[in-house]
Amino acid sequence: MVRPLGELENDVMTRLWQWNRLATVREVLEDLQREREIAYTTVMTVMDKLFQKGWLRREQEGRAYRYAPVSTREAYTAALMNDAWETSDNPAAALVHFFGMMSPEQQEALGDALRIFAPSIFPADIDAQEEGGAR
Repeated sequence: MVRPLGELENDVMTRLWQWNRLATVREVLEDLQREREIAYTTVMTVMDKLFQKGWLRREQEGRAYRYAPVSTREAYTAALMNDAWETSDNPAAALVHFFGMMSPEQQEALGDALRIFAPSIFPADIDAQEEGGAR
């Protein structure tokens, strides 16, 4: 089960996901300080904990470390969604409710995703639709 990130963990990970490169604690700190007052040691501790939890990888450079995410934000989001879905006693009903809450943009993204995965999930249905038939 994937534990949701805390507020500061999410802020750190968001920067690293956006930057898509190795970054030092100092770089993350300086960016965070644009929004709030925060200590170097706080950021260092959070990044070390994210490393220990497997969210970040790190490379030593001199006396400091440079950190980068192990996976993407999309993979993290998908894992959270999967965990939430698995807690339902009725996964089909949960999906129906979820789809009902989607914005038009989210519905469009779902349609795009289904076009990619539908042939592997529902090959007979796709073949029948392409031939103009119904099952």
